[in-house]
Amino acid sequence: MPLEFSSSGDSPGLERVIGALDDADCREIVSLLEAPKTVPEIAEEAELPLSTTYRKLDLLTEADLVNETVGVRQGRHHKSRYVADFDCIGITLDDDREFQVAIDRSTDQSLGIWSDATQEF
Repeated sequence: MPLEFSSSGDSPGLERVIGALDDADCREIVSLLEAPKTVPEIAEEAELPLSTTYRKLDLLTEADLVNETVGVRQGRHHKSRYVADFDCIGITLDDDREFQVAIDRSTDQSLGIWSDATQEF
């Protein structure tokens, strides 16, 4: 599958992607997200405080490396699940000799049933 190259406005910039991946906690979280998980599940597995886990997931989501979906649990409380959304990241030089980030999403690590979930029991 072809790589999806970033361009202004439609994908995160190089700095955002590298910033997220330069963080050891973010890398640990990505390694745990083969399947959709909730924030408490991620925090427990990564041995991080909930507040740190939320901050790191924000960085990863803004870098377009993790997807979030919100389902509704019994009692109308929202419950987010996160999953890593890439197979490969590449950095290239374009014709103007500027760095571009490429994110390969060839195997859709989508949230599957969670993206359609409206209620959880």
